[in-house]
Amino acid sequence: MTNVTRLGNKVETSETGEQFSAAAGNHEDFFRRKLDDLHDEGRYRVFADLERNAGQFPKALRYREDGTTQEVTVWCSNDYLGMGQNESVMAAMHNAIDKCGTGAGGTRNISGTNHYHVLLEKELADLHGKESALIFTSGYISNWATLGTLGANIDGLAIFSDASNHASMIEGIRHSRAQKHIWKHNDPEDLDRALSQYDPDVPKLVAFESVYSMDGDIAPIAEICDVADKHKAMTYLDEVHAVGLYGPRGGGIAEREGLMDRLTVIEGTLGKAFGVMGGYITGSTALCDYVRSYSSGFIFTTALPPAIAAGAIASISHLKQSDEERRRHKENVARVRAGLDAKGIPHMTNPSHIVPVMVGDAAKCKWISDLLLENCGIYVQPINYPTVPRKTERLRITPSPLHSPEDIDKLVSALCDLWSQCALARSVA
Repeated sequence: MTNVTRLGNKVETSETGEQFSAAAGNHEDFFRRKLDDLHDEGRYRVFADLERNAGQFPKALRYREDGTTQEVTVWCSNDYLGMGQNESVMAAMHNAIDKCGTGAGGTRNISGTNHYHVLLEKELADLHGKESALIFTSGYISNWATLGTLGANIDGLAIFSDASNHASMIEGIRHSRAQKHIWKHNDPEDLDRALSQYDPDVPKLVAFESVYSMDGDIAPIAEICDVADKHKAMTYLDEVHAVGLYGPRGGGIAEREGLMDRLTVIEGTLGKAFGVMGGYITGSTALCDYVRSYSSGFIFTTALPPAIAAGAIASISHLKQSDEERRRHKENVARVRAGLDAKGIPHMTNPSHIVPVMVGDAAKCKWISDLLLENCGIYVQPINYPTVPRKTERLRITPSPLHSPEDIDKLVSALCDLWSQCALARSVA
């Protein structure tokens, strides 16, 4: 028997009737049985053993189980602009290691705050037009820790979460045990109705994303802010799939639309378009200091290595000044979409850089992914449940400015052939 819990668009399942006793020694059978279920459904996840080649992105070296290697082209990286291979970013990291060594030395509170951390937080505050910033070890942790801390410590706070919010936001809200209300995805009218149900004196926070990572749609930020302002609610915007990519300096969708000043918190990542690792929030000095002082997810976590912070500073600084990467990136996204359209390969229409090629079957999605890798040297992971709902399985393609016209032609041609082999429906122009 399966119990299903729905929070927004994320479905969680818990199995009943399959209990085991560790003392009886049958836990290994339980683990194997559950893994067999994933295999049978076609959604067991296999990690490709890849070695990124410095200066050659999106090329990588794949290590096969038989000991041989294969050059592959990566089509599903969140290093959207290839900044993880940028010479200035790598040089900054090398220099920081030479100056500071490798690790941070502890938590930020106990010997772990390095001058590069201070400089990075100033760079991020400037990027988003905020007074202050606070860095974390990942975007997941920055969402979980910040929403969890605000929800748990602001007396009576009600959090209004978009139905398609990322798992890290959902977990932070759940962890906080604050009142929560899920509003329809990207629907300001439903948000207005939800907020209207609460007393005007109840503190409120509206949490949502700018670019949603699986469908690639973009939130109506101005309209959401209008509704939040009407109800005197704080706003929390996750820009992880937008920072570096949008806006004249890479500040995200809110910067592009001139809305950064209307948002209480802007959260982002250093591990996608900026090409390194880590997460952060930006906001007022008091808010960031409050999270710094009360969040266990910040207080008790070892700080980012200085070299990571140095690389992030170099990447952010570069993208503040250079629009070339964003321009070429946009052109390649358009080329991929045009190529798919010409062959009738169905992909989800959206205004962002994410190209979801829709398969709609878990087993076929994995089969196509496997054949692309083994026979064509094209690496794109299948996206299956629970990341996306069943029957919406897809290949999530993320073009970069460094993919060549030949790379794009090869991808489209290979997908066209496999679409025919799978007898999948084609789109009609």
